[in-house]
Amino acid sequence: MKKIVLFLLIAVFSYAESTFSDPQPTFDNPRKLVIQLYDSEVTKVNHNLSSIYNILKEYPSESLKVVVIAYGNGMRALKNDYDAKTLTRIQSLMEYDVEFVGCRNTMETMKWSESDFIDDIEYVQAGIVEIIERQVSGYVGIIAY
Repeated sequence: MKKIVLFLLIAVFSYAESTFSDPQPTFDNPRKLVIQLYDSEVTKVNHNLSSIYNILKEYPSESLKVVVIAYGNGMRALKNDYDAKTLTRIQSLMEYDVEFVGCRNTMETMKWSESDFIDDIEYVQAGIVEIIERQVSGYVGIIAY
């Protein structure tokens, strides 16, 4: 009986294990993802964050680079006065080396400054252009919702 249970456990865990396409992700050749954040509706933002957590669970941390680029209404999700629980999740992802990038064009249009946003965000002039350039340099573009 013990052998059957052991066999079933091995079979289940073997089946659940992800298989990666060649070339396999490595430290020198990581999977690179760029995720668009263009909506600030709390449910959608949290869906994106949950998707990132799910991705992080599957890949060894040294073989994955994730960048979230916020522009337009998505910039609101990175503001200091946004939903506190969601901001905690964002800051937690930053501790896992997920990079968050904000759009200065949106900030200028809305008359926002860097002090309106959480710490450790990087900024580019045009978020949408940064997404294009990341994809050209090998990042896979994802819209999670």
